[in-house]
Amino acid sequence: MLVLTELFLPTKGGTAVWFDEVYRRLGGKEIHVVTADVPGAEEHDLHHPNSVHRVRLVRRWWLRPESLEMYVSLLLRSLRLLRRHGFDAVHAGRVLPEGLVGLAVARLAGIPLIVYAHGEEITAWRQPGKLRAMTYTYRCADRVIANSAFTRKELLKLGVLPERISLVYPGVDIARFRPGLLPPDLRASWGPKAGKLILSVGRLSRRKGFDNTIRALARLRDDGIDAAYAVIGVGEDREYLDGVARASGVAEHVHFLGHVPPEDLPRWYCACDVFAMPNRRVGGDDEGFGMVFLEAAACGKAVVAGRDGGTADAVLEGTTGYRVDGTSVDAIATALRTLLSDEELSYTLGENGRARVVAHMSWERVAGATRQLCGGHQP
Repeated sequence: MLVLTELFLPTKGGTAVWFDEVYRRLGGKEIHVVTADVPGAEEHDLHHPNSVHRVRLVRRWWLRPESLEMYVSLLLRSLRLLRRHGFDAVHAGRVLPEGLVGLAVARLAGIPLIVYAHGEEITAWRQPGKLRAMTYTYRCADRVIANSAFTRKELLKLGVLPERISLVYPGVDIARFRPGLLPPDLRASWGPKAGKLILSVGRLSRRKGFDNTIRALARLRDDGIDAAYAVIGVGEDREYLDGVARASGVAEHVHFLGHVPPEDLPRWYCACDVFAMPNRRVGGDDEGFGMVFLEAAACGKAVVAGRDGGTADAVLEGTTGYRVDGTSVDAIATALRTLLSDEELSYTLGENGRARVVAHMSWERVAGATRQLCGGHQP
């Protein structure tokens, strides 16, 4: 199998985790992954069960399209591997550039092409040429893996045949993310030793809703709830979020932790009282699913999500958490207030979430679903 994906560990992000976790479970060295050369790649790949091939993938502002060099690099490496090994199928981590390159390789070799759809690329991309290439690739793919019912609906709007779309949710490492991992000094190392803790994990971008969570925190503290807010992640909105915290009068209660060591991430989920990412659509950009909701649930935590995008598949309303209007500070504050004030309710929702991911959303389950839909094209 040939797997084309720019996003692969140690690159940060849920999509990179998804592909690394699934393909290491689907086979060994007969799976060839072509991906970006990034810092830390050599150490990561040293003992990886798959054959990982790193290429330099860069965008040039003076090229049209800017990603033209990426297309050429992926195509040349793919063709060399095709001549050397032969493949039963091509899997593309995204529609562009990987999917379009994968389509050329698959048609040349006479083998199936499977493309992943994540949702936000369909709703956010606006350039006419990019839209045409995306639509063409999705329609030509032999199979499209949609990460949520929301993404599936968006694919149907593009004219992708329903029988070619398979719904496969992302997963979570239930051995790594589990309750009871809190070391006694974790919270004391950065801030308050008592009080409630709200946690968010994700790229610091507007659609994640971290700004409105900060504003909701100010409402909670005005109501007498002793709460703090920790945010794990980096991104373009850091300075903006600092300003929101200062303007809301809660700067001393908001803690931006940046990247944390991988072994500490599950501990932070366990340390919090509630997980929040009240996402909203911004300029057509949507949350396609939200793997962080599964990570929080695996640690037994109730969650607050936004209603936009594909979060309905990640968070079961009233069962594992709440989905609210991410544009409404009042709605976010109400949901957080409810969960922080009612420990029994919060515990029950967290336990429901944990039971759901253990039963249905482990990476082993995701790999099994991927293997099944690919049928005879799996090694």
